[in-house]
Amino acid sequence: MARYRNQALISVTIIISVFQLSMSYSFMNCIETAGSNNTTFTCTRRLAQTIVDILVDIPDSATNVSISYCTLVSIDSGRFSNRSQLKVLLLNNNHIKHIHKEAFAKLHYLHTLNLSSNDIVYLDSSIFQGVQNLSTLLLANNRLTNISSELFSSLSKLEILDLRKNQLKDFSAVVNSISNLKVLKKLDISSNRLITLLHSANLPQSLSHVYLGNNELTTLECRNDFLSNVKVLDLSHNRGLSAQAFFGLNLSSLTYLRLQFTNISIITLLNHTNVSPWHVDFSGLGLTEPQMISLCKQLSYYPNKHIKKMILQNNELKDLKILTLSDCPTITDILDLSINQLKTIGCFQFLERQKHLARLRIEHNHFSELLSCNNGKKFLHLKELSYRYNRILKVNSFAFSHTPNLTTLQLNINIIAYLDRKALTGLKDLITLRLDNNLLSDIYNESFEDLQSLRTLNLRNNQISVIFNNTFYSLSQLSILDLGGNKITQLMPLAFVGLDSLNNLYLDRNRLAKIDGQLIGSLHRTLYVLDLHGNVIHYNKEHVHSPFVNLTKLTDLKLDRQMPYGINLLPHAFFRGLTSLKSLYLSNNHISFLSTDTFDDLTNLKFLTLDDSCVGITQLKPGVFKNLRKLEILMVENMGIDSFSKEVFGNLTGLKVLHLNHNAMQTLDVDLLKNLTNLQYLDVRNTPLSCNCPNSELQNWAKTNQRVQLIYLYNLTCPGVNNSNFYNFQTNVCSDIAVYCFASTYVVTLLLTLMPLLYVKLYWKFKYGYYVFRSWFGEQWRRIREEEEKCTYDAFISYNSADLEWVMEELLPNLEGSGFRVCLHHRDFEPGRNIVDNIVAAVYNSRKTVCVVSQNFLRSEWCSLEIQLASYRLFDEMQDVLLLVFLESIHERQLSAYHRMRKVMLKKTYLQWPGLKCTDPAKAKGLFWKQLKRALRSSNCRGQDEEQMEENVQKEQHARAEEREHIKNQPQMVDDPYYLMP
Repeated sequence: MARYRNQALISVTIIISVFQLSMSYSFMNCIETAGSNNTTFTCTRRLAQTIVDILVDIPDSATNVSISYCTLVSIDSGRFSNRSQLKVLLLNNNHIKHIHKEAFAKLHYLHTLNLSSNDIVYLDSSIFQGVQNLSTLLLANNRLTNISSELFSSLSKLEILDLRKNQLKDFSAVVNSISNLKVLKKLDISSNRLITLLHSANLPQSLSHVYLGNNELTTLECRNDFLSNVKVLDLSHNRGLSAQAFFGLNLSSLTYLRLQFTNISIITLLNHTNVSPWHVDFSGLGLTEPQMISLCKQLSYYPNKHIKKMILQNNELKDLKILTLSDCPTITDILDLSINQLKTIGCFQFLERQKHLARLRIEHNHFSELLSCNNGKKFLHLKELSYRYNRILKVNSFAFSHTPNLTTLQLNINIIAYLDRKALTGLKDLITLRLDNNLLSDIYNESFEDLQSLRTLNLRNNQISVIFNNTFYSLSQLSILDLGGNKITQLMPLAFVGLDSLNNLYLDRNRLAKIDGQLIGSLHRTLYVLDLHGNVIHYNKEHVHSPFVNLTKLTDLKLDRQMPYGINLLPHAFFRGLTSLKSLYLSNNHISFLSTDTFDDLTNLKFLTLDDSCVGITQLKPGVFKNLRKLEILMVENMGIDSFSKEVFGNLTGLKVLHLNHNAMQTLDVDLLKNLTNLQYLDVRNTPLSCNCPNSELQNWAKTNQRVQLIYLYNLTCPGVNNSNFYNFQTNVCSDIAVYCFASTYVVTLLLTLMPLLYVKLYWKFKYGYYVFRSWFGEQWRRIREEEEKCTYDAFISYNSADLEWVMEELLPNLEGSGFRVCLHHRDFEPGRNIVDNIVAAVYNSRKTVCVVSQNFLRSEWCSLEIQLASYRLFDEMQDVLLLVFLESIHERQLSAYHRMRKVMLKKTYLQWPGLKCTDPAKAKGLFWKQLKRALRSSNCRGQDEEQMEENVQKEQHARAEEREHIKNQPQMVDDPYYLMP
């Protein structure tokens, strides 16, 4: 045991440390009663094995705790050590077998302790020493076999002790244990195994109610004054107990003696004891009519000729005649003949000498018909008459003429199929009429025409299908009309005429397909409650006139569970006019659409339920609750709601209780929860709240807020993840630093992935861009542009060193020999200067750039850079500076990687150095040099005036015509059409 106790303490320490960190307003196994201010908690049907596990996070301020229907087996020492404020502790309906003697040691303020319905066999004598203020102790339905004499000795303030349904045999031990309890009032030891009341101590003088029924008593064997202070004594269901057991006992203080199902002869008891007959319950004594006559004669000998009540239930009375009660004292209040075998009592002839009787109960008998009594004697004092639980099939005309002053008539729970239209004639003072749970199919206005004082009419659970015109015309004082549970399909236009005072109308569980606004509206002056749940009301179109427009005083409306599939569609402004409504029930209706103006008129609504009105995922419209600022309780369980947004719930500023369980939301808006300043209770059980970063703020709020009770937070799990909980899923990766780190890592990883690809595909574009940016940043281009008109060279020759021989022997002599200034990199670049800067300066200090293109040129990185810079001036600066000279034939496929070069070839002509295939190489070379020199002399500017352009075009056309004349007999120099000579 010590080992288990140590393990439990270790687990408790761990759990407490966890919850001290969270400090949430949510409890692992309990629910705080709304509005109790951290005092009242219900912890039912939990699987925790110990008290500490259940109460681990309950605040020390708790005063009322219920731990019922759990799996507790024992209560160890110190389990309530920090619960010193407890006043009410309910531990009933568990499996408790053992309670440590110091389990309740520090509960000094406890006044109610319920340990009923457990498996307790033994209680230590010192177990209650720490609960000196206990006033109610319930130990019923356990397996106690013995009670220690010291068990209750410390409970000086105990008033109620319940030991029912145990296995106690020693009554003396029980008396010894309670003898010092000075304020004990009620002791219940019924349903035990007592065979005698033999005792050695006296009962407390304060004890007034003693229940000893359903034991095995055959004798009492108690002292004469043992019951001298007892007022209520129940000895029923002790079948072996006889009247002789009471001989010599002082029973004068009894005000109620119950002896049902014993072997006691009541006449013998009255003859040999001082018990007052006026306080004896004569039920269950097996009295027959002759014995009843004898009892009445016996009672007539007493000086008091009036008896307030006579209870004769569970006897063997079959037929009551005039003589049966003729000798009985006058009964002034109630005569109860229920649960007998009566089949007929005529028109109460057996009460001929009991005309002062006020209440008569004849329930649970065998009546099949109520006869007409318009010619019999009248019982003017009779006010209440009950025929419940009989077999009455027919009620004839004038059935109650002999009781004209009835105020309450109960005919419910029979099989009445025929109620004569004159059956209730004469009952002008009747206030309450119950005809529910019968077989009535038709009711008529004549049936109620005399009931001018009727306030409550209950016709629930009959077979009524139509309410005819003027049925209730005479019932101007009727306040409650219950027609629920019938088969009503039609309400005639004047069905409710005359109901000028009707407050509550119940039409639930009928077959009404629509709400007649004109009919219901006629009750607008007085109607407060309208129950229409369980009908077949539905709508197929949105534009329906509100049937409630005139019911401005209605406070309670039930439209839930319409059959078979619910209302489905709520028309626009359906509740218009219900400005006083406080409670609205719409659950179980499968409503597919709620318009934004559905609840606009319900400005005073405090309770709204839409539970189980889901037809899949529901998207509540923004503003649907916008006018419900006084709403305190909203129940939208199992609605398929997938978002908790400010647009929908933001105006519910008065909301205190919100049930959102069984919905489809994956997150909750924390800012909205904070803005609902009156919210006290939030239930989101069985919603798939995701355990990821979007809910990190919600998790933090749930664990730290001290205003809203989040029901069973620690039982919320992560969807799709086994053994995971919402309250402790990892959020350290959701911080800003973590996000930045993730973003940075992502970018770096992406760059490292793309760089090899970019290097292969876009290497030269990046390199060219770098050099252009570098030159631009150094303001190199700006300086060059400003000096463009003072170009140093006519041409910058871009070539590969492998083609140097052609450049020096062919190109240079022809151009410099004609007066052109040519820039060559090996000759004219500035020594010691960065090569890139030299290239940029050469390109921008020359009027033209001549690219000598060959296979070697295409393989040179520096040549590629030179043509890129020149093409930049061509395409981006709109300067005509680039000339292409092909030394050899190059196929288009080889130029596919040189996007800029191909673009130049598509926009401009180019020159091809004559090859060996020419028939007249000298003439071809002469034409080549003439075209090159003309191109070098052309202007870079594209902004010349139109006349100059026209002149240049004409000169160009003339020159080209002359050239074509010279080469028309020459062979083609290249096969590819892109390489044709101009």
